[in-house]
Amino acid sequence: MKKTQQGFTLIELMIVVAIIGILAAIAIPAYQDYVARSQVTEAVSLSSGLKTSVAEIYTSEGTFTPADSGNLGLPASADISGEYVNNVAVADGVITATMENSGVAEAIQGGTLVFSPITNAGSIEWSCNGGTIGDEYLPSRCR
Repeated sequence: MKKTQQGFTLIELMIVVAIIGILAAIAIPAYQDYVARSQVTEAVSLSSGLKTSVAEIYTSEGTFTPADSGNLGLPASADISGEYVNNVAVADGVITATMENSGVAEAIQGGTLVFSPITNAGSIEWSCNGGTIGDEYLPSRCR
C-alpha cells in the first residue's frame, strides 16, 4: 500500500512565511499612515464648523480682528475637542486645531492644523497649511 502525501513540506511553509512577512512589511506602514490621516480628518471637521462663524463676524465687523475664541459668539477653544483633537482655537480669524498628545498616531501627536481666511473680491477663501503636521497626513486639498 502506497502512502499518500499528507501535508506541506518545510520549504513550502518557509516560502509562505516569507511572503506573509514581505506583505506585512509593506502593509503596516501604509495602515499607520491611513490611521494618522483619518485622525487629522477629525481636526478638519471640527474646524469647518467655525469657518461659518468667522465669516459672519467678518461680514458684520469688516475685519477678522475680533474673531477670537470666546468672543462674539465663538466658543472657547477648550469647548471644541474630539477623540483625537485637544482643542480648536480662533485668533484674529485664523483657526488652529491642536491634536492630542497621546492616543493618536505618533506622527501627529501635539501637531497643529491651521486654516487662514483670505478675502477675495468680497468672498472668503480658506487657506489650509499643515502647521506642524506633515503634508503626507493632510487632506488632499491642503497639500
